[in-house]
Amino acid sequence: MKAVMYGAGNIGRGFIGQLMSLSGYQVSFVDVNMQVIDALNERGQYTVEILENEGGSEINVANVCGVNGMDVDAVAEAIADADVMATAVGVNILPRITANLAKGLQLRWKNGNFTPFNIIICENLIGADTYLRNAIGELLNDDEKKIFNETVGLVEASIGRMVPIQTPEMTKGDILRVCVEPFCTLIVDRDAFRGEIPPIKNMEAHAPFQLYIERKLYIHNMGHSMTAYLGQLKGYEYIWEAIEDPEIERIVVRGMVSSALALSIRYNVPFKALYEHVEDLLYRFTNKKLGDTVFRVGRDLNRKLSPEDRLVGAMKSCNEAGVSPVYLQLAIAAAMKFSHDEVSKKPAEEILTQIAGLDKEGADFKQIMEFSAMLEKEDGLKLAYTKAKKILSV
Repeated sequence: MKAVMYGAGNIGRGFIGQLMSLSGYQVSFVDVNMQVIDALNERGQYTVEILENEGGSEINVANVCGVNGMDVDAVAEAIADADVMATAVGVNILPRITANLAKGLQLRWKNGNFTPFNIIICENLIGADTYLRNAIGELLNDDEKKIFNETVGLVEASIGRMVPIQTPEMTKGDILRVCVEPFCTLIVDRDAFRGEIPPIKNMEAHAPFQLYIERKLYIHNMGHSMTAYLGQLKGYEYIWEAIEDPEIERIVVRGMVSSALALSIRYNVPFKALYEHVEDLLYRFTNKKLGDTVFRVGRDLNRKLSPEDRLVGAMKSCNEAGVSPVYLQLAIAAAMKFSHDEVSKKPAEEILTQIAGLDKEGADFKQIMEFSAMLEKEDGLKLAYTKAKKILSV
């Protein structure tokens, strides 16, 4: 069996490629980083280290090779010959690879291979499947579009494994070595596959998938960023330091539980499983060996405070479900003071209206502004938390 992993970065090597290799696939990594590609071809294997507070382990990922992402013909040949494929290139790079994807599919069909082919999309982009279907479709003729729509599955994935920025201490001078957390479950959209679901270790196919997209964004990503923004207020450098602060943990827990309750109501699913997911995440946030920083998790406020992203989107989800979003409002107020990002220098009113898309006359805007003023005071976080509890007690 053959697989193509488009993107040989931390997620590509440290998660998806690892699972493909462990499932028995010969994995071809496509990337433009020729140092990585050359090393893959020279060695045919690399090391993934599992980081835990106590203990840890190493996994040897074998039967791998590299393909130069700038070599259009080589990429097309790899795709044409594969049984399954995945992408993990990043949202900004995704538009740059659509032509190569189209050429690979065209060569596949030219060679007489019309068997179902699935591309697992491991990108942090809601609606990535629709985006790719449209972008690739524009490069195909009418007959090819018909084959494309009938035989190619564009399968969205929820990437839950946390892979930190790789420090020199982690890589130990090895360009291929990657360190990750123990969590290793790949959640994918069951309804998006064409033909049989390919056998990949630790891959779970679920439907409706939108629940799992929002679970990742509005519980995992939201709780992670909430920890970062509250942590920065108190001067912490690492996520594990912040979440071990009782004052921060109690706010993060309540924010994550509020969002989980909203998802339970909106999708009519048991709250118990979502609550257990919250507890698992809180434990995973304490992983000191990951060395995950407040800066990395909190940066890019333009995206992370946008209307449908982790904080504002979770707040809206709570409102829709009739769940109080007060702890999300507090988190947004903290995010606006994230001094590691240039956006924090803008007036709060501008951030909330122009980036978060909130109405100045709305209840969310007014409560966030009130929390923002509180956070400017001495013991501001304690004051804001007390206010949040009072709101919920009414």
